[in-house]
Amino acid sequence: MKLISWNVNGLRACVNKGFIDYFNEADADIFCVQETKLQEGQICLEIGEEYEQFWNYAEKKGYSGTAVFTRIKPLSVRYGLEEDYEPEGRVITLEFESFYLVTVYTPNARRDLSRLELRLEWEERFRAYLLELDARKPVVVCGDLNVAHQEIDLKHPKPNLGNSGFTLEERGKMTQLLEAGFTDTFRHLNPELIDAYTWWSYMPKVRERNVGWRIDYFLVSDRLQPSIADAGIEPHITGSDHCPVTLTLTV
Repeated sequence: MKLISWNVNGLRACVNKGFIDYFNEADADIFCVQETKLQEGQICLEIGEEYEQFWNYAEKKGYSGTAVFTRIKPLSVRYGLEEDYEPEGRVITLEFESFYLVTVYTPNARRDLSRLELRLEWEERFRAYLLELDARKPVVVCGDLNVAHQEIDLKHPKPNLGNSGFTLEERGKMTQLLEAGFTDTFRHLNPELIDAYTWWSYMPKVRERNVGWRIDYFLVSDRLQPSIADAGIEPHITGSDHCPVTLTLTV
């Protein structure tokens, strides 16, 4: 089973930069996107009748939003965490026979860290939600988690220490999540691989020089580790400031 996750940073813009070509070429069983930045009715995505489409729109126009396109019919679908509602459209959960799939666009702490407290509260809620699911069946989590976990996960760790996405607090929450029973699939297969990033600033020449951060992930419940066949990053796909991440499972 092939899964893909991509923060498209505006799906309509990404469609104009080759999204459909990549979608068709990738031929994923489940394809998740974050930061769709649109409302219901603003796009008609022609991706084939074999895919069911599930959308979670933010109330604020042009902001956040997630979607899942799946060939495999889910048993149930949920939007949000504690309630079946998420005003910023950040979470969709699909239940399949052998696992839950959760796609997420984690809140950014903002450059001035003005949303750091909110972010840390979110992390507590999100971890509790995943553990609730994990108590029933294994979980696959994907999306933009807005944190570079270790120094190996960004080009310039020292000058970025304390910046949004690389604060000790955010990194600590990621550690807590992994220690609660989840595996970072890419790092599991590539424990020492450097210069592997999923996001680059739009500043000139940054992406060309690969000055990036790895902030997009596929995590799985630890007991799914034997099912991890492959986990990759596709930096050559340039329709967004993020690139797709992939996971192949033998389930």
